[in-house]
Amino acid sequence: MYLKPKVIAEIGCNHKGDISIAKQMIEIAAQSGVQVVKFQKRNNKELLSSEQYNNAHPNPMHSYGSTYGAHREFLEFNIEQHKNLKSFAELNGLIYSTSVWDIISAEEIVALNPDFIKIPSACNNNFKLLEIVRDNYNGNVHISLGMTTSKEEDDIFSFFLDKKQNHRLILYSCTSGYPVDFNDVCMLEIRRLKKKFGERVGSIGFSGHHLGIAVDIAAYVLGANWIERHFTLDRTWKGTDHSASLEPTGLRKLCRDLQATHKVLKFKNEDILPVEKIQRDKLKYRK
Repeated sequence: MYLKPKVIAEIGCNHKGDISIAKQMIEIAAQSGVQVVKFQKRNNKELLSSEQYNNAHPNPMHSYGSTYGAHREFLEFNIEQHKNLKSFAELNGLIYSTSVWDIISAEEIVALNPDFIKIPSACNNNFKLLEIVRDNYNGNVHISLGMTTSKEEDDIFSFFLDKKQNHRLILYSCTSGYPVDFNDVCMLEIRRLKKKFGERVGSIGFSGHHLGIAVDIAAYVLGANWIERHFTLDRTWKGTDHSASLEPTGLRKLCRDLQATHKVLKFKNEDILPVEKIQRDKLKYRK
């Protein structure tokens, strides 16, 4: 039996550093039918080297500051703002969550005690970070496996298994690119993860950076119960994530189509369904 799909609207940094835009996006996401809105939390001084922090943004047209560090700080919400967003999401009937990119951010978000915390692909081999969410937090831990080797997957799983916390893991099939060409989405990775980890983890998810919504339907049919997509109000806005994001209409259609797919994934409970009986009487060949 297929569980109901859960859709995560990854707002991330697509709010352009403006909390009023972030709240508008939460409201629109709620109207679209998602279950979760997710942000990102970074301590840029911890995460970036001095050189990275002070160098120019690699794509200046997308920069919100004169250096990459200034750009990242412009887009960053502090912990009080995240607390505000959590309350606002809950008022709109949504679950709030956040990806954490470093140890300080993980400690701050753990203190907020959201339903779950996400570890992005870029940080899933930071075991000091994983230790914080494993040992100091009781909610589920969602981990994307983009740009991750099979050996690294095993190490992540074993790290949680060592403390018998593997049941809290939600592992995501993911290809790290913005946007990702269809040839690189590799949907059967979902089936591989289900076969490899099966009932030993809480669930399997799919984090997509592709165009359109057809792929997400396939991900659900293949066994991903959690579907995560980046969300924006305008794909032409400045910022590198917008081009791989869904606008409100796309997010609404994704939720609609996933719910429809959930309804149809079942066997007939009798040979001739009630809807067919009238047609059978009218159209069926009689010997």
